[in-house]
Amino acid sequence: MAAGAASSSPPPLPNKLLEQIIRNPGRAPSPQPVHLSLPNGSHHRVLPDQSPGYVAPKFEGKEKQMEQVMDHLEQIGFIPPEFIETETSWFYDDLGIDDMYFQTETVDAIVNHVLSLYAAKVAAYAREDKRLEIRLDKEAADHAVCIDTSRPGVSVADGPRYEQRIDEKYLNPSTPSNSYRVETFRSAGKLPGDSEQQLRCYFVYKCKFAEPHPRQDETDLDVIGEDTFLQKATANTKDIYGDIIRNAVTRTGPVIEMFEIEGSREKRLVVAYRQGSAMGMFGALSDLYHYYGLTSSRKYVEQFSNGITVMSLYLRPLPPSLATARHPPIEASIHQIMKEVSLLYCIPQNKFRTHFASGRLSLQETIYAHCVWVFVGHFLNRLGSEYTSLSSMLDPSNSVHAEILAKIKRRLRTETFTADYIMEIIHQYPEMIRSLYLAFANTHYVQTRGEQDDFLPTLSYLRLKVAKIMNDEELKMLIGKGTANEHHEIVMTAFRIFNAAVLKTNFYTPTKVALSFRLDPGFLPQVEYPQPLYGMFLVISSEFRGFHLRFRDISRGGIRIVRSRNRETYSINARSLFDENYNLANTQQRKNKDIPEGGSKGVILLDVHHQDKTRVAFEKYIDSILDLLLPPLSPGIKDPIVDLHGQPEILFMGPDENTADLVDWATEHARARGAPWWKSFFTGKSPRLGGIPHDKYGMTTLSVREFVLGIYRKLHLNPANVRKLQTGGPDGDLGSNEILLGNEKYVSIVDGAGVVVDPNGLDHDELLRLARKRVMISEYDLSKLSPEGYRVLVEDSDVQLPTGEVVHNGMIFRNTFHLRGHPKYDVFVPCGGRPESIDLGTVGKLISDGKSVVPYIVEGANLFITQDAKLRLEKAGAILFKDASANKGGVTSSSLEVLASLSFDDAGFEENMCVRADGTEPEFYTQYVREVQETIRKNARLEFEAIWREHQQTGLPRSTLSDTLSVAITSLDEELQKSDLWQKEDFRRSVLTDALPNLLLEQIGLDLILERVPDNYLRSIFGSFLASRFVYEYGNNSTHFAFFDFMSKRMSKLYNRQSSPEPESRLLASVSGGIDDDDDDSGKNATAPQQTVTSSQDADASVVAADSHPDAGAAQHGSSDGLAQAFKTGSPAATVDVAPSSQPNGVRLEQSGEAAAGSTSVNAGHDASTVSDPAEHFGSSVHVTPSLDEKSILDQHTVNGLNGHVLLAKLNGVKDHPQNNVPRGPTDSEIANAGEAEYGLGTPGGGTDMSALASSLDDAVRPPRHMSPLSHHPTQEVAEKPTAKADESLFSLPSSTPTTRPSASA
Repeated sequence: MAAGAASSSPPPLPNKLLEQIIRNPGRAPSPQPVHLSLPNGSHHRVLPDQSPGYVAPKFEGKEKQMEQVMDHLEQIGFIPPEFIETETSWFYDDLGIDDMYFQTETVDAIVNHVLSLYAAKVAAYAREDKRLEIRLDKEAADHAVCIDTSRPGVSVADGPRYEQRIDEKYLNPSTPSNSYRVETFRSAGKLPGDSEQQLRCYFVYKCKFAEPHPRQDETDLDVIGEDTFLQKATANTKDIYGDIIRNAVTRTGPVIEMFEIEGSREKRLVVAYRQGSAMGMFGALSDLYHYYGLTSSRKYVEQFSNGITVMSLYLRPLPPSLATARHPPIEASIHQIMKEVSLLYCIPQNKFRTHFASGRLSLQETIYAHCVWVFVGHFLNRLGSEYTSLSSMLDPSNSVHAEILAKIKRRLRTETFTADYIMEIIHQYPEMIRSLYLAFANTHYVQTRGEQDDFLPTLSYLRLKVAKIMNDEELKMLIGKGTANEHHEIVMTAFRIFNAAVLKTNFYTPTKVALSFRLDPGFLPQVEYPQPLYGMFLVISSEFRGFHLRFRDISRGGIRIVRSRNRETYSINARSLFDENYNLANTQQRKNKDIPEGGSKGVILLDVHHQDKTRVAFEKYIDSILDLLLPPLSPGIKDPIVDLHGQPEILFMGPDENTADLVDWATEHARARGAPWWKSFFTGKSPRLGGIPHDKYGMTTLSVREFVLGIYRKLHLNPANVRKLQTGGPDGDLGSNEILLGNEKYVSIVDGAGVVVDPNGLDHDELLRLARKRVMISEYDLSKLSPEGYRVLVEDSDVQLPTGEVVHNGMIFRNTFHLRGHPKYDVFVPCGGRPESIDLGTVGKLISDGKSVVPYIVEGANLFITQDAKLRLEKAGAILFKDASANKGGVTSSSLEVLASLSFDDAGFEENMCVRADGTEPEFYTQYVREVQETIRKNARLEFEAIWREHQQTGLPRSTLSDTLSVAITSLDEELQKSDLWQKEDFRRSVLTDALPNLLLEQIGLDLILERVPDNYLRSIFGSFLASRFVYEYGNNSTHFAFFDFMSKRMSKLYNRQSSPEPESRLLASVSGGIDDDDDDSGKNATAPQQTVTSSQDADASVVAADSHPDAGAAQHGSSDGLAQAFKTGSPAATVDVAPSSQPNGVRLEQSGEAAAGSTSVNAGHDASTVSDPAEHFGSSVHVTPSLDEKSILDQHTVNGLNGHVLLAKLNGVKDHPQNNVPRGPTDSEIANAGEAEYGLGTPGGGTDMSALASSLDDAVRPPRHMSPLSHHPTQEVAEKPTAKADESLFSLPSSTPTTRPSASA
């Protein structure tokens, strides 16, 4: 299968925009992160001569200096007088040292070097093998000299390893303000007594720039060049460097060029890259060309003040006496070296480099082993059977149990398999690594044109043709027989698991900056990771390792970078990296229940030696993932990759810790690489790129605020009298906007600077001043504190409070203030702070005499309170809403930002969504931000009402209900996306019309949106909208009949749109309580302060109104006591069909702003003064008034009366009644049987089985065969003529009978 996959063409990509780009033959290759010259291409050049490209300025005082050196040697007396001139001349003339050295060094330094060389010769005679070894090094403040004996083409593992020392001390730390250049060359003559050894000399000089601070994109060598380079480089060398630097400044990765030397087999390889992006590259390149049987005559490392490093290597074949048959000719190996420079750039110093330097393994094999070593360290099962046994006894779906299991997992992970121990095991099996690598290569290596490849058949390709490739069963047997013990077998078996998990990789892409692997997460043990992942990316570079995890195909989440203070912290972070990433993505999944994207998260862990490489790591991480998302468009540069996943993928990312200032680069880089979805790739970008800043518009705070206001509304509290504690001060996003939007009586604020307290209330105007300036409470004006007020900063000590208490340590006081419980406060809103600031061990401080000292808590900060602590607080009486519910405004804003990006073409996006350079906002942008804000408020109100209602009905803790609602929505969402409902075009368009923002529909139109937005994204919108609206309205344990009722409303609306005349729809809307130009969509067209929330779009108002009327909450679940009086009195209102745009059972809410949150009016039905005679508007198509014993079924299963009557007719037929002509009410079991017989639904009463429900949806949305699509409910004429054949004729309407809005039949 692997071989077939490697040779087959990639599957077609269904994304419309992607297809247009691929099929456009005139499209040029997109800019790539790495530049690689092609043989016989436009960049390939032949240099006309064999000169080194440098002309050293002649040292006029060289002869005089040589005389002084000989005089000093004679005075010392160590060298016999007759050898002094010979040894000095050999040093000056035969070693090839240029005049720069002699001009720089003092006479004493040169004398020491000559003496050392002579001493080494003498020592060689004393050695048994007579081998001459010379080790010279001298380091000064501005230069260094190293001289070593060297055998051409051989990397020496022991010895001084001068190249590695130069890397670590001089090249790796180089910056534009502190750089070093290097010259190194091999002596032309051989050493005495040894025909193979030569001297290798290294000269390091501190750079001096004429312009040390140019623009980063400056390419003029006269501006950015180093003084010595400008003096010594020939015109031809300057031309070469100029071209390469112009390429390098536009790329994130290396520029790799090769030049032929006319009349010679020597090749000149030039590599340029950004300073700090390839650590250890100088020494690693030597190992690379040595492996292929080449040696260098000279090498140069030049630095430029714009931050570019250029290395120039003069490569030639080994002498015939040292060449072996395994080495290919230089004409073939040079191209393999060029391709592998990109691989080396990713990880210059891999953990198995010694095997490469010694020739036992190739570069590909050692880097492959390094990647698996990283993989094994994260996924080797170290929990044991004890954890499995414990987890089987606990319920992983219970959030408290899950949190306990996570803590125990961290404790149980003993250090049996440390990173060093795993590496030690792998080192013992180089031959086994080779076999495992061949299996990996056989699947993922692509020789694009076989024997006709531009690069000639690569060595990897040739090896795959001649070496034996084992299948998985053979590898399993090899590992079982070849390993020494069980631990070794476990580690080496992980190589097989890795091979099986890789779906695609950029490992063989000629140009790359980091290694990325798209993994199938199926290998993860379910007992440790009960929620299955959809996708996993592993990214590895020398500066970092990172993951990107997502729980659904369409997912969104932030990218964070983790730093470590020291090696111990790094070890801890490395062990927990994947689990942290998994938990963050899982939290995001629960938070994203209202939006089409599922949860995802990316985490980048900086290597312990590269804590300052934040930007470098981020850029490599993003670019290497793009390698696996974008189709290859440049043969030889971006060759095709083997895609075992077989489906196009789009990732949606956002900012997180340490990445907020990098998202603009990521957006522009995706655009430069030709990504058709560049506009939506990252949210959180600047407004000039179409971003919607969360902090500027208070997106996150709006959601938190709705939960705070919801508590006040429910409990009829006046915010001005509510005492409030807030962590996260006026300097932060969430904290500052909470202050700006709130009007409570703040008694305490805690932030990074310390604590400010006033039991009488902090000055509101002063808090607003700080919030607008975004500064900490350290700038609070102390003159505005009452006598009881005080401020303690983290740096304070021994501070006496007004109460007489002495604070000895301001830092400890700040960190624990939220646990004090005094001064007394009513509401606590964490808007910042460390995760788990309140846990099971500290929550007791907030509970007194069994009661919570904090009545109301809205967790704005992520993970501030642990789940078990939340439950303790709720048990003690606190009203608490957790972060996954309250803190979701930001993800909603980001989702709508993504949607706008996908919906507009590039020109429309720039015109309507990109803020101008002068700060001017397009009108559409301004209006769209307002619509986003209103959507956030509405979604927050919906979830608040659902949790409040479910708590009242079930008594379950609100923090538990938050999780169960999330699970119910996401589960139903996934089932809906898979159902046949999506295939019903009319229904699909109807749902998307309601789900999509009104402004986008007006500006672009539904048809264009459907054409531009990828199908899988639209499907996610469809599923998430229906699922969230259903669960919010009916709860997470709703019956199949509840969903039946919900779908009936949707279908009613659809038929009305298709069939009902406009005047009639307006009339019906007016009867239901108001006219809506869109026939629905409350809030879409509402511009006045008076907000009217209706159920026409999504039954939102029924949820919002559930608390506002004593009968409204019950109406959600079928008791409909709000209409009972109308039934009892026989009011005409009870006979009027409620229009689809009003609430179930006629419930309607009108509310004016947040200030009037506690003052609501609910219209349950319509009184007689509104409609005097229903027949005036409905003709003969009116409801007959049901008797009380029939009302429950009619209320529970109808909006327009249709479905309840269908069930009644199915069960009982139509029976004559003296007045009402309505049959008796059936029992619950009869209802269930009727529903199952007609629609294939299960028995009501238990939780909804989403799989069974989805399987019945196809029938549920099709009108019953006995009903015309335009029929609405039984007419009086039909009701007066009962018949045993009610199935076929009951709901047929005479053609002359005017109809009301057509209802949905399920």
